[in-house]
Amino acid sequence: MFSSLNSPGMTHSLLRSIRITAFIFWLSTALSFAQEMPLSRQMADSFMARHKDSILVGKNTQTKWDYEQGLMLKAIEKVWNRTGEGKYFEYIKKDIDQYVRADGSIRTYRQDEFNIDNIPPGRALLTIYQQSLPDKETYKKAADLLWKQLEQQPRTKEGGYWHKKRYPYQMWLDGLFMGEPFAAEYSLLFNHPEHFDDIVKQFALIEKYAVDEKTGLVYHAYDESREQPWADKKTGRSPSFWARAIGWYAIALVDVLDYLPAEHPGRPQLIGYISRLAPVLAKYQDKTSGAWYQVIDQGSREGNYLEASASCMFVYALAKASRLGYIPEHFAENAKKGYEGIVKNFVEKEADGLLSLNKTVSVGGLGGTPYRDGTYAYYLSEPIRKNDLKGIGPFIFASIEIEIAKENAVGKHKTVGLDYYFNHESRKGLNGGTEQFHYTWQDRMHSGFWLWGNTYRELGAKTVSIPSKPTAASLKNIDVYIIVDPDTKKETPDPHFVGQEDIAAIEKWVKAGGVLVLMANDTANCEIPHFNQLAKTFGIQFTNKNRNMVQGTQFEQGKLVIPAEATSIFKTAQKIYIKELSPLSITPPAKPFLTEGGDVIFGISKYGKGMVFAVGDPWLYNEYVDGRRIDTSFENFEAGKDLAGWLLKQVVKK
Repeated sequence: MFSSLNSPGMTHSLLRSIRITAFIFWLSTALSFAQEMPLSRQMADSFMARHKDSILVGKNTQTKWDYEQGLMLKAIEKVWNRTGEGKYFEYIKKDIDQYVRADGSIRTYRQDEFNIDNIPPGRALLTIYQQSLPDKETYKKAADLLWKQLEQQPRTKEGGYWHKKRYPYQMWLDGLFMGEPFAAEYSLLFNHPEHFDDIVKQFALIEKYAVDEKTGLVYHAYDESREQPWADKKTGRSPSFWARAIGWYAIALVDVLDYLPAEHPGRPQLIGYISRLAPVLAKYQDKTSGAWYQVIDQGSREGNYLEASASCMFVYALAKASRLGYIPEHFAENAKKGYEGIVKNFVEKEADGLLSLNKTVSVGGLGGTPYRDGTYAYYLSEPIRKNDLKGIGPFIFASIEIEIAKENAVGKHKTVGLDYYFNHESRKGLNGGTEQFHYTWQDRMHSGFWLWGNTYRELGAKTVSIPSKPTAASLKNIDVYIIVDPDTKKETPDPHFVGQEDIAAIEKWVKAGGVLVLMANDTANCEIPHFNQLAKTFGIQFTNKNRNMVQGTQFEQGKLVIPAEATSIFKTAQKIYIKELSPLSITPPAKPFLTEGGDVIFGISKYGKGMVFAVGDPWLYNEYVDGRRIDTSFENFEAGKDLAGWLLKQVVKK
C-alpha cells in the first residue's frame, strides 16, 4: 500500500526525488516544444489540419460569417507575415472565397441585424484586397458592406455603438475588438480621416462609463438606459469583471494603434488607456502560474479557474504594447511569465502530433434567453472547451509576440531608412489618389518591400522613408540606409539622378559608421551610370551584364545556392531566387561575398567605421518573399531576415 504524499511514511528523499522528476518532465516538455518549429506555427498548422476546408465554429453544423472565423484568419495572417509561407495566405483566401460572391455580397451575413460581431472577418477582406490579385475589387465591395453597417450602426445617445440591434443602448467591451481595428484600417486605406475621431470616442466612452474607480478593472458592459436587470441602476454597469471581455478591449487598443496616424490628437489618449490598464493586469496576474482567472479579481475563490483565452489576450497586449513603447519595458516580463504559464497549464501535444489548447470558456454574455445576469455564478456556469477558437486565435497572437521578443534586441534603438528620393515611382492608390510605390515600406502588393520592412520591425528596428536628398541632416538619425533601383526617365518624368553632393554626403555618413545597402536592377530598369558613381566610392560597380534570365515559371533558372563561406550573413537560408540581376565588379576596399559561375552576386565594403552591402537586384520585394509565387524550395524570406539581422549588427554604437 502506497503512503500519501503528506503522510509520515513518505521520506524527505522520496519527496525530493518526485519533485525533481516532475521538474525534469516539465523542462523536457518545454524544451521539446522549443526545439521544434515555433509554437505559433505549430498551433496554426494544427488548426488548419483540423479545419481543412472551412472554419466550423463551436457546435455549429454549418459554416457562417462569424467573429471567431475573423479572429482565426487574423491569427493565420500573423503567421504568414512571420514566415513568408504562402500556404497561410491561401488558407485565408480559400476561406473568405466561400462567403464573398462576385457582386461583393457575403453569404450568411445580414446587415439588418446590426451585430458588431459580424465585422472581424472584414480584416481578412482588407488583407486580401491589398495583395496583387486579379478581380480583387470584389473584396473591397464586401468590405464596403461592413463599413456601411458601422456607418448605420445604432448608437447610444453619446455616440457609442450598440453591441447588437437586439441589445439596445448597450456597449460591451467585446464590441471594441469586433469593430474598431477593422474601422481603423479601412479608414487609413480608403482615406476617411474623420472617422478616427469616432474610433477614439468608442474607447473614451468605455473609459468613462465601464472602468471601476477603485480597481481600474473594466466591467464587461454598461447599459445607458439602465433598463437591463443586469445593469446597476446608478451606473448602468454589469456586475462582474470577466477576464476575456477585458482581453478583447486590450487587444483592440494595441491593434487600433497600428493604424491611427501618428499626428492624430487621440493617439496619446489611446496610449494613455493601455498605460492605465497595464499595471492593473499585472496586479491581477496569478503570481504562481502567471496566468489570469476567469473572473479576474476573484482569484482562487471557489469555482474560479485559470482561463486560457484571456491569459493569451493579456500576454499579447502587454508584449506588443511594451515592444512598441506604449508602456514601460518591464511589462514584457509579465507577458513572458504569462506565456510560460499558458504553455505549462493549457498547451497539450496530442498523440497525432497536433497541438491543443485547453480551458477556454465557451462564451460569456449578458441578457438573452436563457437570461445571463453577469454575476460571478453565471461566468462560472458556462462550459469550458478544448480547442475553442477564441483561445486558439489569441494563443497564436501571443506566441508571435513572445517569439518576436526573443530576437528583437538586435534592432532596438536602430532606424532603417529607405530612400524615396532616387526611387520615386507613382501609381493610382487604393483610395483613388496618387501614391508612391515600387520598393516602398507601405506597399503590400508584389511590388513592395512591406514584408522585408516588417522583418526589420520584428527585429526591433524602426523603419522610415527618406523622401529628400541625402544630407547630413536627413541621414542624422539613420543607422541603415537602403537605396533601391534609382529611376530612369522611362519610370519618372523628372528623376533625381545621384549627384556629387549626394555622393559626398553618403560617403561621409558611411565613413562615420553608417550601413549602406545598394540594390540595383537589370540594366533596362535601373539608372546605372549615376548610381555607379556612388558605388565606385566604395570599390563596387554594377556591370552591364544580365544573368539569371528566367523564362516564365522556370524558377530554377534564378536559383543561387548559399555556400558554406557565406553563412556569416545567411545563417539559415540555403537556396535563394534572384532573377535578371546585374553582377558586380569589385575592387578594394570592397570584397566579393558570394560568387557563382565567375560572377560576383553580393559584395561588401568596409569603409571607415561603416559598411556597404551591394547586390544587382531588389530581390527581397514581396513577390519573392511572400511564398505565393516562387516554389517553396526557395528561402528568400529567410534570407531577407538573415540579411536584415546582419546589417543591424554592423551598426556602430553611438
